[in-house]
Amino acid sequence: MPVRLTDSSQGCCYKCPGNQKFSILRKIEGSGPMKHSEAFERLVTEIKSQVTEISPQDVVKKLDSKEKFRFVDVREDHEWLEGHAKGAEHISRGIIERDIEKLIPDYGAPIVLYCGGGYRSALAAVNIQKMGFTNVLSMAGGIREWRELGLPEETPAPGSVPYVK
Repeated sequence: MPVRLTDSSQGCCYKCPGNQKFSILRKIEGSGPMKHSEAFERLVTEIKSQVTEISPQDVVKKLDSKEKFRFVDVREDHEWLEGHAKGAEHISRGIIERDIEKLIPDYGAPIVLYCGGGYRSALAAVNIQKMGFTNVLSMAGGIREWRELGLPEETPAPGSVPYVK
């Protein structure tokens, strides 16, 4: 069966609808949007019971009050370059466990992670908690909800490169 790539505007990650301009949605002719597998949904449900979530509105309150915390986008590089929550830094899900100790050496530092819809950030939160980080939150709804609420976004300057070491 042929696989067709299309653009869409809703979902939780770059493989799902939700990633604004460059969303990639795999469609198998006649079957509609690709859904997460049941096994992945079960995994995330289990993981989320181990993670504290914070709403995008509460993240904005923290930013507006100049509260000190690390606001980390764990999406893929191309997603970050398309636009991200204002004030966020980028450490992709693929390298966060490898590099978090170099970038955030304080295991008690307040950290808020986000992704496309809250799944990848929850997975990353559990892993860095297992590494000893004690003050980690995952932003519920991810960038999808952030955008639905019309919260501030920014796009890196042309030619800039996301964090890669």
